[in-house]
Amino acid sequence: MAIKSNSSEQEVSGGGIQLYSGLANFNVIAINPTMSELHALGINVKQDPNYYVEFNSEEYFKLTFWVKNADLTTRMEVLMQSKEQVSKTGKYRWLNNIGQDTWSLDVPTYDWYKNPETARKAYTGEYTLINFVKAWANVAYGDEVMFDTMDKIVKGDITELKALVPMLSNNQVRLLVGVKDGKYQNVYLHNFGRVKPQRDDLFVKALNDEYKTFNAEFNTDLTWGTFTPQLAVVTPDEETVSENDTWV
Repeated sequence: MAIKSNSSEQEVSGGGIQLYSGLANFNVIAINPTMSELHALGINVKQDPNYYVEFNSEEYFKLTFWVKNADLTTRMEVLMQSKEQVSKTGKYRWLNNIGQDTWSLDVPTYDWYKNPETARKAYTGEYTLINFVKAWANVAYGDEVMFDTMDKIVKGDITELKALVPMLSNNQVRLLVGVKDGKYQNVYLHNFGRVKPQRDDLFVKALNDEYKTFNAEFNTDLTWGTFTPQLAVVTPDEETVSENDTWV
């Protein structure tokens, strides 16, 4: 017999990676970093990240924001394409220079839609990016939030976007974090919050929208903290077998 035993009180095996969920404020520390840049941030990877992916025979550029707070360093990914975003009914998503969006076949002419002369058809993923930058940069309502090189950004040239990292190094954005497949951190993309005012109710509103669900597990009260998996209880069939039943 050969058994190298240890006291039950001694910790000899890893406890796994600590996962978190809930709402918290984060700093953006990098956008689409290289392997060497990730290493400089203390993030260990074995090869340079590939920021181009394919889904359903469609190619996408994976815009990746690395975010950090006192507990967690993780990434948020936005899939972008140089194709214009079109609804199932054939309408285009339009964005103006202050980040207002609407769906329309042609240039929006609604009374509430500001600066229609600046409106253009949005690229796939652009609306999510603009909403994120609005919150991160704490852009006031009615102020401009647009990029001069969006046609390049959606293809992978993010020079203009990366310039925001040092510029906004002291800014924070409020994010909802969850856990996917029991082991991956995931960031909710349908709402981004500001530090002030802290409108967590807008996250609740978005989560209650059937088109804005979060494909991850998270603490339902949205309180930030370590993630505790929930036990999936299987309800037995109503039909039971009595000891007096005949077994075949």
